Amino acid sequence: MSKGLPKRSENYSEWYNELVKRADLAENSAVRGCMVIKPYGYSIWEKMQRALDDMFKETGHTNAYFPLFVPKSLFEAEEKNAEGFAKECAVVTHYRLKNNPEKPGTLMVDPDAKLEEELVVRPTSEAIIWSTYKNWIQSYRDLPILINQWANVVRWEMRTRMFLRTAEFLWQEGHTAHASSEEAIAETKQMLEVYATFAEEFMAVPVVKGFKSANERFAGAEETMCIEAMMQDGKALQAGTSHFLGQNFAKAFDVKFQSKEGKLDHVWGTSWGVSTRLMGALIMAHSDDNGLVLPPKLAPIHVVIVPIYKGEEDLATISETIKPIIKELKSYGITVKFDDSDAQRPGWKFAEYELKGVPVRMAIGMRDLQNGVIEVARRDTLSKETRPIEGIAAYVKDLLEEIQVNIYNKALNFRKENSFEVNTWDEFLEQIEKGGFLHCHWDGTSETEEKIKELTKATIRCIPLDAKEEEGTCILTGKPSGKRVIFARAY
Repeated sequence: MSKGLPKRSENYSEWYNELVKRADLAENSAVRGCMVIKPYGYSIWEKMQRALDDMFKETGHTNAYFPLFVPKSLFEAEEKNAEGFAKECAVVTHYRLKNNPEKPGTLMVDPDAKLEEELVVRPTSEAIIWSTYKNWIQSYRDLPILINQWANVVRWEMRTRMFLRTAEFLWQEGHTAHASSEEAIAETKQMLEVYATFAEEFMAVPVVKGFKSANERFAGAEETMCIEAMMQDGKALQAGTSHFLGQNFAKAFDVKFQSKEGKLDHVWGTSWGVSTRLMGALIMAHSDDNGLVLPPKLAPIHVVIVPIYKGEEDLATISETIKPIIKELKSYGITVKFDDSDAQRPGWKFAEYELKGVPVRMAIGMRDLQNGVIEVARRDTLSKETRPIEGIAAYVKDLLEEIQVNIYNKALNFRKENSFEVNTWDEFLEQIEKGGFLHCHWDGTSETEEKIKELTKATIRCIPLDAKEEEGTCILTGKPSGKRVIFARAY
């Protein structure tokens, strides 16, 4: 174990918390329930952001920014949405502090500075955005509106864990308006596909695409689609959601348009988002007892080269050989760190870059140089080999592609091994304690879903898009069911 990390098998939760801190991803802040995302962690988020932003723009979306504060009356306009988020809202009631006469040197809220209308710190932006769309939309010619924003949101959580659940977090939220339900539904499905592609091709995390049950649906949506990922402890993590809002928000904010036929109608909406929870998914899906395992497409540093030398002369000789290799690697779009610092010994550096999940590590000393070879270590398999210096850059380029695929396949095999068809309640009770995705028949009622959650802490993660039609009976009630859904415990 690198730097004494707890073992996943002994305390998965503690392993995760320690890894986040020791790999320099994030730390707790002075604000209870909030985190500081450190430069190394933020650089991973930036790579996620860049890839997703490119995908959004390829599908015709543009970025905008809306206020952090939502007037309470606007927030209340869509009742289900307001009710769904009410318990998590932070509310601004005053706009000024003043000196406290009873306790010199301290401040108090100035009672004369009460806001005329209280402001909700955005837990999500539908209200402020749809109230704006009312001014932007008059005719079918104004549609569709395809907007995304990168922002922070606040949901007042009492039990927090870095990246997975914090009072403030970073995310993107897409909000689109359309002339027909068919167009809005197509948008909802399209964005789910974008998320699934990103999760699998960049994060190397296999996901199940599906619909949420009514109990798990976004407040104010007609339908919620999601991608669900399995973590190494067998728990599920919701990695992205896309919502078909119907005309709910358009009606709440009176957003109408004149159709080609001259008819006045409410527009159709969608919203979709992913957050810094994806950082938690990335850590928990791939990492091991030695530290992070990062897929190359999201790693801040692809390759670290550690020279092993005794004096300045040795270092200069090694550096001359390494310079053209670094240049060639960079020409392939590969980020390289040449760690020639003398502050730490090579063994310490090896452990540190292992902890930080750098996909490829190369080491070279004077004897290697004389033999025309270099040591190459892979983070995903912890294996190393000696390779000829000649052609090493092209070899590493191919190796990084191989590592990306291997990390995905390992996670996919893990999910396959931990997915089970369960047909009886006794079987369900036994298996849910072991973890994994349980494919079960369910009678389709919210009451049954709620009862199962109450008894086992397991929820319906999704009704898979590819679930085949098959007759069966609900695991709890024995009532008829037409297809299997996925139950799991979740983050």
